[in-house]
Amino acid sequence: MLHPSYTDLMKVVNNEVEQGEAPVVNSRYSIVMATAKRARQIIGGEESLVDTRQTKPLSIAIEELNQGKIKITHED
Repeated sequence: MLHPSYTDLMKVVNNEVEQGEAPVVNSRYSIVMATAKRARQIIGGEESLVDTRQTKPLSIAIEELNQGKIKITHED
């Protein structure tokens, strides 16, 4: 099971959105795509932004997102 949950991660990502504005993320798919992209960057040699016991790139990416070290933005 994914810990933290998708809903917890969505709350972290959307915590800076003003009331009445569209959320940055409104689906699990966006969370999955963002963490997968970050995991590929870590596999490619980028340094982790968090201190963690985790060794798996996807687990590291999830923890980075949960701690607010990475941000999800819309691509135009």
